[in-house]
Amino acid sequence: MTEERLQKILAQAGYGSRRACEALIVAGRVRVNGQVAGLGSKADPTTERILVDRQPIKAPEKLEYVALYKPRGVVSAVTSPDPRQTVRSLVPLPGTLYPVGRLDVDSEGLVLLTNDGELANRLTHPRFGHEKEYRVLVARHPDAEQLATWRRGVVLEEGYRTAPVDVRVENTKGKGTWLRIVMQEGRKRQIREIGSLLGLPVVKIIRVRIGSLHLGLLKSGHWRRLTAEEVKALRAK
Repeated sequence: MTEERLQKILAQAGYGSRRACEALIVAGRVRVNGQVAGLGSKADPTTERILVDRQPIKAPEKLEYVALYKPRGVVSAVTSPDPRQTVRSLVPLPGTLYPVGRLDVDSEGLVLLTNDGELANRLTHPRFGHEKEYRVLVARHPDAEQLATWRRGVVLEEGYRTAPVDVRVENTKGKGTWLRIVMQEGRKRQIREIGSLLGLPVVKIIRVRIGSLHLGLLKSGHWRRLTAEEVKALRAK
């Protein structure tokens, strides 16, 4: 096997995204043949001794890709300090699986779980521009100005201005309205905060797409493995 960048080797061994593995290297927690590694270092895991926190790295796991419909009330994490269920607990597969594209506990819909750190980085790093699509139920009927403001971008309470997004009305439901929102960024509770600032309280959020991956017919709490074609499509951008 030829030498590869150390962060790629660590990501493939299940230590998180490439960015997370770069942080391990920068923190001086990775050694190759007894020497503290630096960012940009390369190694051959078949012939060289690689340690993280002075422990040999795990053998690369079989790469897994799982689409899950996260129910409301479930935490988008591997473990949780409180009794609430986590997305990891809903997928009874062995080995390491990390959620990509987290959802807040009150939201539901598509979450991708994988041990492919390289793909996780591609899906979460802003420079790759992967879209995320949501169905959002707001408690009122928005007027044209509220929709136009949401589309242009909104200054949040901490002073951050959100990027332009695609917002369109899907249908009405009693006094409320279902919106379809497509966005590239995803700050914590961003949709809920924008809705509150615009006078459109958010009742429900369902994520239906991450990049080219669609929620499809998955039911709440159910999961499935991705097809080879779906994985290829996610890697393509």
